[in-house]
Amino acid sequence: MNIKMDKLEELLSLLKKKEEEKQKNTVLWVLAIVGAVAAVAGIAFAVYRFFAPDYLEDFEEDFDDDYDDYFEDEEK
Repeated sequence: MNIKMDKLEELLSLLKKKEEEKQKNTVLWVLAIVGAVAAVAGIAFAVYRFFAPDYLEDFEEDFDDDYDDYFEDEEK
């Protein structure tokens, strides 16, 4: 009778151990997928920033030209 209880406890501990490993494995897969999506998004953003034209730079140049003309007119 005692041997059967020991065997039963051993089987229960093995089942619990397997369940814990499954949970850990699931968490690792979720983190891996989230990391992969974040990496792809980061690369896509970097490529976008590299190829997108910088319209603000042109605006600043035009603004500086207008600003300089305004003060040149006042000095005259």
